[in-house]
Amino acid sequence: MTIITKISAQKRPGRYNIFLDNQYAFSLSEKTIANFVLLKGKELTDNDIEKIQKFDTDAKASELATKFLSYEPRTVYEVLQYLKKHDVSDDSAALAVEELKNLGYLDDQQYIKLFIRNDLQVGTDGPTNLNRKLVQKGVDPDLIQNALEEVDEEEFIQVGFRLVKSLTNKAGRLSEREIQNKMKIKLINHGFSSSLSNNVVASFDLSLDSNEQMEALKKQGIKAYKKFRNFDEREKYFKIKKYLFTHGFSSDEIDAFLNGEVIDLDELSEY
Repeated sequence: MTIITKISAQKRPGRYNIFLDNQYAFSLSEKTIANFVLLKGKELTDNDIEKIQKFDTDAKASELATKFLSYEPRTVYEVLQYLKKHDVSDDSAALAVEELKNLGYLDDQQYIKLFIRNDLQVGTDGPTNLNRKLVQKGVDPDLIQNALEEVDEEEFIQVGFRLVKSLTNKAGRLSEREIQNKMKIKLINHGFSSSLSNNVVASFDLSLDSNEQMEALKKQGIKAYKKFRNFDEREKYFKIKKYLFTHGFSSDEIDAFLNGEVIDLDELSEY
């Protein structure tokens, strides 16, 4: 049997030093002291001390987890990893997580819905990227899949529209087909499926008028000429033709450029 002979506040708010039989024994939180009504002169058995320290350890884990959650929503996995970094035991971490779940502060299913909803409102990720990011946060893949299936395709089309809208500004510099291809590549890189990417692209009116298409052909043709100008005549025209074809221009458009119908070929040397 030991006796609490002194309780003193630490510099850290909410923590107190406990002295047993005139010697420092351990520190406790204000919550622990209040829970066990610890006062100077109180007698403690070894069993009492064990219970008090266990309670304090669990309370510390709960406090750490709550503080971590105060900055932004987290998943169960993220909270457990955070507590592990702070050397909290698995048992105490599990108790903290369970407590937060019961209080409604920790809910993976709700987290998934919020994560997806945020992307639909202001983000640029397609379903595949959302799934990957959520899996990295340690949530159940089945919960992710169920939540994604609840999203109407039109909502993801709006996300994709927002992602690639700026590419429409390239009209007159790139061919219609190349703008479409760049859109699809960007969409797929952001986690949109091929079919969903096609639907996003289809939501744009990308039909360039003849002047815009010819202007794009002129710009790309000049760029190709400058790139291959040092090749012999036959090789140069072959490479220009290949370059323009890979940039989305039709055979007729390419022939028109090489025949000098878009710009006088004699003027190309000025560029």
